[in-house]
Amino acid sequence: MTRKRPQRVANAIRREIGTMIQEELKDPRIAFTTITRVEITPDLRYAKVYYTVLGNEKETRSTEVAFNNAKGFIKNAIGDRLKLRLTPEIVFKIDKSQEYTNKIEKLFDRLHKEKETKEDA
Repeated sequence: MTRKRPQRVANAIRREIGTMIQEELKDPRIAFTTITRVEITPDLRYAKVYYTVLGNEKETRSTEVAFNNAKGFIKNAIGDRLKLRLTPEIVFKIDKSQEYTNKIEKLFDRLHKEKETKEDA
């Protein structure tokens, strides 16, 4: 098995779940969700699906519950659409990388402002 196949399968899973969110899943808790990336094991048995939610912490937790409830439907749909011999077990994870990036940017902004005020003084 080449190393490119897991990446191709991960990209296909990301696209399919994104399409399902937009067109098929009617759960309002999943409405403002973006699939950011999918990490899949080399043997294609397990896939971590990372997502972000436009909303507060309560809405993020609600989305997590909705994804866990829809996990079986999503797995079956992926197996049917991608024609995989073995459909990977899917684990949904909240992608906190954007949160982390925003936090770092705020720290840099604060440091920059502090530096400017010290130079002005």
